[in-house]
Amino acid sequence: MVKELGKKLIAQNKKARHDFSIDDVYECGIVLMGTEVKSLRAGRASLIDGFAMVENGELWLHGVHIPEYTEGTWTNHTPRRKRKLLVHKLELRKIAARTKDSGITLVPLQLYFKDGKAKIEVAVAKGKKAHDKRSTLMEQQATREVNRELSRRQSGKDSF
Repeated sequence: MVKELGKKLIAQNKKARHDFSIDDVYECGIVLMGTEVKSLRAGRASLIDGFAMVENGELWLHGVHIPEYTEGTWTNHTPRRKRKLLVHKLELRKIAARTKDSGITLVPLQLYFKDGKAKIEVAVAKGKKAHDKRSTLMEQQATREVNRELSRRQSGKDSF
């Protein structure tokens, strides 16, 4: 059997980057059942309501929806079960220390296959207030306008 190489994106949580300010990002392995892997290979998953927590010295992923495999039988999984994440002990200690602070949470950003193994990116994040979101959007808009003007001037399309 040919081994898969590279990175194949399954699901992405774009709203997390809008709602949270991201501090650190960790790549974690994820413990899955067979039907979950088959469902992920079909490209079906949702990270929208997901979050991670440190419980009893282990990292657990909650609220991520991986739908049941259509060809599965009685061995199918429950779609929103909690799943164990695999990280190094040192990283787990760092994550646990950071999440003890108030307002800090662990948010899943991406779910993907890397060299045939399911991986998930989990970010240590702090929730943004409404005014923070507006200021971020204004900054993005300003940089977009500056870049547009620079590219227009470099291409020689001045309208003087």
